[in-house]
Amino acid sequence: MTSETNRADARRIALIGAPIEVGTSEPGALMGPAALRTAGLVRTLSDLGHTIVDHGDVAPDGPADGRGLQAVAAWTRALSRAVEAAFAAGTVPLAAGGDHSLSLGSVDGAMRHCAREGRPLFVLWLDAHADFNTPETSPSGNVHGMPLAALCGEPGFPSLFAEPVPAPLPPENVHLFGLRSIDAGERALVTARRVGVTDMRTIDEFGVVAPLRRVLDRVAREGAHLHVSLDVDFLDPSIAPGVGTTVPGGATFREAHLIMEMLHDSGLVRSLDVVELNPFLDDRGRSARVLVELVASLFGRRILDRPTPAIEAVSSDQTGRR
Repeated sequence: MTSETNRADARRIALIGAPIEVGTSEPGALMGPAALRTAGLVRTLSDLGHTIVDHGDVAPDGPADGRGLQAVAAWTRALSRAVEAAFAAGTVPLAAGGDHSLSLGSVDGAMRHCAREGRPLFVLWLDAHADFNTPETSPSGNVHGMPLAALCGEPGFPSLFAEPVPAPLPPENVHLFGLRSIDAGERALVTARRVGVTDMRTIDEFGVVAPLRRVLDRVAREGAHLHVSLDVDFLDPSIAPGVGTTVPGGATFREAHLIMEMLHDSGLVRSLDVVELNPFLDDRGRSARVLVELVASLFGRRILDRPTPAIEAVSSDQTGRR
């Protein structure tokens, strides 16, 4: 039986639906927000003691027909405003999507908020892909593979953000976690810009705890705002098949939950987006339910209340057994 969040940890969460699929060539992601609601996202977080304000789905700021940067810009501006409004209301924005181009709006909103607060922003990118392509380097031209490059100020993204455009996100404040697929052009950019990377090879060798702890320690030292972007394809497709960009060898169910629990325990997460859920490709809502469970772990669901020691860590002396 899971525990309810301690009332002292209860938060006010703004759920913002972002039914965006103009950044991808695979139809179906626009149904993601509805699938997450159907899978019980609001009820689950409410049961943990949080206050949830569901703002419904954002609408694009102008014409958003077809694919490409112009259509993405219409969504980016609308979502950025919604995220800024959520911060102004004292809530934690949770953007539910929708393809990963929605992070252009959610992170842009967080950047504007942090600029006003005089606080650095860090982004933890839980994803199989780097999403650091530009229009010049992208093999597909799909914008959902470009958001970090645009946010970090790479050229090729005119008129994407509303004026005044905030200062670019420092690439060294981005950490790619769970990476296992990267295009040649973005590999060169990620290396040149010194983006933080924990790939699946590192996780296979060292697990998730030590690499994630290093990231969280740095965020804490700098007193930063942490934005988490969770892509379905971070998970192994055997767990979450409902995504158009599956890559074998992803995070296990337990690894993903441990990451979410560590993020909750850190107390550093101030905004979140959940992206790339494609119910059309899912197996009877399986991926949506997994994502709801992971979000619940990030917001405090656990099996046993802490800070009691883990059972395996309790010595026989502590238990009174000889």
